[in-house]
Amino acid sequence: MHYETLIVEVAGHVATLTLNRPEVRNAFNETMIADVTAAFTALGARDDVRAIVLAGNGKAFCAGADLNWMRKMAGYSDEENREDALRLAHMLSAIYRCPKPVVARVHGDAYAGGMGLLCAADIVVAAESAHFCLSEARLGLMPATIAPYVIRALGEQASRRYFVTAEAFDCATALRLGLVSEAVSAEELDATVQRITETLCANSPNAVRECKQLVQDVAGQTIDDALIEDTAVRIARIRASEEGRDGVSSFLEKRTPRWRTE
Repeated sequence: MHYETLIVEVAGHVATLTLNRPEVRNAFNETMIADVTAAFTALGARDDVRAIVLAGNGKAFCAGADLNWMRKMAGYSDEENREDALRLAHMLSAIYRCPKPVVARVHGDAYAGGMGLLCAADIVVAAESAHFCLSEARLGLMPATIAPYVIRALGEQASRRYFVTAEAFDCATALRLGLVSEAVSAEELDATVQRITETLCANSPNAVRECKQLVQDVAGQTIDDALIEDTAVRIARIRASEEGRDGVSSFLEKRTPRWRTE
């Protein structure tokens, strides 16, 4: 598919989705929101794609919402504003719920809604020079649609601080808070992302998909009889799956599992 605001490339089993509005620091508008939603939906459905890299073109990863788009929204009715906000929320959900693992390649600053993009990803690799900011309060706004993802990534206490102070913080702080999975030099960024995607693609595609869903379903749940039963059902089901049987057999027989040769 053609996307007006994105560059989408597939090499091997890895798709790279690059935000491509460098003239506005990859700030998103209604077109980019629609493009990102459609791209993640399409890539998530492709059998040949096992991992997705979310990247940005230009100096910044993503500066959040386009100010011209926000200015236009100021004249919307309450209903129009609600529908517009829902489209943004659905974009973030498309990333978070994508059945393929998503690696955010953060080469530059991520502000406001840009924080939502990387927090919806599964793994975040950032250049040590990158900065992060939940800047909405400076503009009289709040990070509402991105909050479910940011709070999961930052934790409640850090979110209580950075939502209300709108302070920028560096990559070392992001790494300490758990927002960033790995912080590397700009020169090491691509090699680190490649190493991670190669690891993802070496694993069972079905197991990777099920593991991602498992974390989303189990995180924060009470360990009660229902959860115990649910996890037992899941492992029983995957043991009996084609890839589960082949994976165990290949390990015992010291051979390569079929998904690595496909």
